[in-house]
Parts: sequence; C-alpha cells; structure tokens
Amino acid sequence: MKAKSNTEFNEFTKLVDRVLSIPHAEIVRREKKYQEQAAQNPTRRGPKRKLKPSAVGHEPTDKG
Repeated sequence: MKAKSNTEFNEFTKLVDRVLSIPHAEIVRREKKYQEQAAQNPTRRGPKRKLKPSAVGHEPTDKG
C-alpha cells in the first residue's frame, strides 16, 4: 500500500510541475480563446453572456 501511495504522489507532483511550467500569458490566451468559442454555442446552458457596447458596434455618444 505504501508503494502505491508514493507512486500516486509522484504522479501528482509531475502533473503539478507540468501545470506550473505554463506561462501565465499562455493560460490567459487559452482561456480567452475558450471563452470566445463557448460564447458561440447557441444551446449554452445557464446565464447568457452580455455583449459589451464596443462589441455591438455602437460608438459612445457625448452626453452633456
């Protein structure tokens, strides 16, 4: 039983090292790409993402 536990710990350590070796900028880029892809799904469950005014194509008006 001890050997299995040690093997599992080593596997976990390798996985954590692999995840931590990815630069933060790469993770942010991948997450943005995933969010854009997920937003395209018309059958998405849950609350829908709101479009930002800049994404809709409206230019800001000067109210004053």
